[in-house]
Amino acid sequence: MTSAAPPAVGQPAPEFRLKGPAGQFVSLSDYRGHQNVVLAFYPLAFTAVCSHQLPELERARTRIEGLGAALLGVSVDSWQSNEVFARQMGVQYPLLSDFKRDVSRAYGVLDEERFYSRRAVFVVDRDGRIAYSDISANASDMAQIPDVDRLIERLESLSH
Repeated sequence: MTSAAPPAVGQPAPEFRLKGPAGQFVSLSDYRGHQNVVLAFYPLAFTAVCSHQLPELERARTRIEGLGAALLGVSVDSWQSNEVFARQMGVQYPLLSDFKRDVSRAYGVLDEERFYSRRAVFVVDRDGRIAYSDISANASDMAQIPDVDRLIERLESLSH
């Protein structure tokens, strides 16, 4: 099975229901009509670049939430691994387990050769449409981590 093309800005965001902290399910539709959602896909917990990316988003979390958005991390790791990783990294936002890789495929970010997602950030607006995307070409290149400042700029434009 191959990944779909990433959804373009303006297209409906693929729905999901994934296990998060304590094995509780989180669905994209939980936020529809209420909040924008930032989906931060990361390849694998406990790796060097992810250990830089997720704390960087944590440092911006207050600004992101202040702009009316929920921040969610997504990886192919188990929810248990994500929970330990979040605790170790000091990450307070939910990390969701795409263990079956269906969501990474639906968002067009699954690296089929390595069987984990590429590094990417999507903003889903309150209406459930893609409002922004930033997908790294090389998941292991520290210089290609999706830009938090550009993400914040896009959220600011949605909050007006």
